[in-house]
Amino acid sequence: MEQEHFFQCPYCWEDISMILDSSIRQQTYIEDCEVCCNPIEISPRFENGELIGFESQSIEQ
Repeated sequence: MEQEHFFQCPYCWEDISMILDSSIRQQTYIEDCEVCCNPIEISPRFENGELIGFESQSIEQ
């Protein structure tokens, strides 16, 4: 199951959204910001299909 989650980009501070897969309990992956195109490390956590934690951070370059 997928769900949309809104948050601020850690680079440009724009409000953006990403589609998260709630069928995977804990995950970490990298996705580019839809506004500034910088890579963001995304770490959502789910329990029973509900989002219980979300972290987004810039990638050290």
